[in-house]
Amino acid sequence: MLKWEKEFCAKICHEANKSFCESIGDFTQLSWDDAPDWQKQSAINGVSFHVDNENTKPSDSHVSWSKEKIEGGWVYGEVKDAERKTHPCLVPYEQLPIEQQSKDYIFKGIVDAFQKHRNAN
Repeated sequence: MLKWEKEFCAKICHEANKSFCESIGDFTQLSWDDAPDWQKQSAINGVSFHVDNENTKPSDSHVSWSKEKIEGGWVYGEVKDAERKTHPCLVPYEQLPIEQQSKDYIFKGIVDAFQKHRNAN
């Protein structure tokens, strides 16, 4: 997948995540155009992970995301705080609420659909 395609797919994943978050009462997510660069890069990295690892499960996506966060200095915290680098989802996948697990299914589903469409054309 080309760089611009990964970025486009990441933007779709990001906007879907933002919409899902809003559907469960979380209005803290910014649109792609307003999101900080680190957040955009995280989405691009997520797309790359799924593209490079074809047979992943949604839980694998969370493990990859968690590893990226920890390597970037993030730690578990009850509240997501980008300045303090704390995040409540830095727990094993099985400990995530179903709403948070759903984000990984949505992300993977979008990347898989994008890949299928790309490969069909």
